[in-house]
Amino acid sequence: MKKLYLLTGLIAVIVFFGCKTASKMYKKGNYDEAVSLAAKKLQKDPNDAKLQSLIQSSYRYAVEDHQNNISNHSASTNELKWEWMYNDYLSLQNMYQAIRTVPSVFRIIHPTDYSSELNTYADKAGEVRYQRGINFMKTDDKQGYRNAYNEFRIALNYRPADVETQQMMNEAYKNAVVNVIILPVQQGGYQYSSYNPGAGNFEERVVSSLKYSINNQFVKFYSEWDAKSNNVRPDEIIDMRFSNIDAGHYYDKLNKRQVSKEVVIKEIVYKPDSTVKQYGKVYAQITTTSRKMHSEALLQVSVRNSNGDWLWNDNFSANDYWNTEFASYTGDIRALGDDDIQLINRPVQQPPRKEDVIQCMMEEINNNLLYKLKNHYSTM
Repeated sequence: MKKLYLLTGLIAVIVFFGCKTASKMYKKGNYDEAVSLAAKKLQKDPNDAKLQSLIQSSYRYAVEDHQNNISNHSASTNELKWEWMYNDYLSLQNMYQAIRTVPSVFRIIHPTDYSSELNTYADKAGEVRYQRGINFMKTDDKQGYRNAYNEFRIALNYRPADVETQQMMNEAYKNAVVNVIILPVQQGGYQYSSYNPGAGNFEERVVSSLKYSINNQFVKFYSEWDAKSNNVRPDEIIDMRFSNIDAGHYYDKLNKRQVSKEVVIKEIVYKPDSTVKQYGKVYAQITTTSRKMHSEALLQVSVRNSNGDWLWNDNFSANDYWNTEFASYTGDIRALGDDDIQLINRPVQQPPRKEDVIQCMMEEINNNLLYKLKNHYSTM
């Protein structure tokens, strides 16, 4: 019994606050939302007299507001007035559908079905957008085709089954897109081999990265092979050339120094409790090897249009520095200090593999190149 009382009380609280929320929207003049909220609550308690009164008033005022808007739009000379009127009729139809879900309230309010008006003004709005798209197509430039594509896309929202609009949107998009062909990267006039462990297939990585990182639906990237396979007409061509890739060779710089230390060289024992220590200097020569390697790469990038005119060019460089230090000695080990011994005991490091160095530089160049290309193609 206690559980039943608790459940009943909970339902009462929910309905109470639901009514307050609908009432709050009503007081703010948000009549459409008040109708929607009240209708949802009346589905659970269709006999709530306060909600019934609230939804009747909200619907009446909402209809008056939308009808006034429709009248004002009708008198406008703006060509987009039809979709403004459509949006008002859509709001009215949404309220009709919300009230229809509560049969008892539906019988009281008798809301108007505006589906016929929706169809009429959807067709008018779609026709205006279609004609705007046709006019933009006449400019015969990329921006015009992009504007046309957007107009046809909006027109299809009003007339989704219109085949002609769909065809025109496809044609506009085809002409609006900038097709960018990325040529295979070259070095000294010779194309990189795919077997090159560091720089091979560099352009493929660039193409792949650009495809998934450029947030511009009107720019498409292709490798040279993909463009030929799909018969793509290029609008822009990116030419990349490594004018220098030097994985470097390490060189050693030797530094020799003499060290000495005064140590006990002899102990004379006269008695068990009497020992005399004799001191003397010991010497050693430390040879420190500083091993260094510098690697560098330079990529020259140019972008030209289909007529061969240069649009922009830039250079992208990368450097890799590697160094290590170790030592050896000759002479008396007792002359060495702790730091000397630590350096001498350090294992001799070999320079990194050429393939790894090139790969590292390629990543740096690739990241800088992508940053520049993203800025160029994201805003065009």
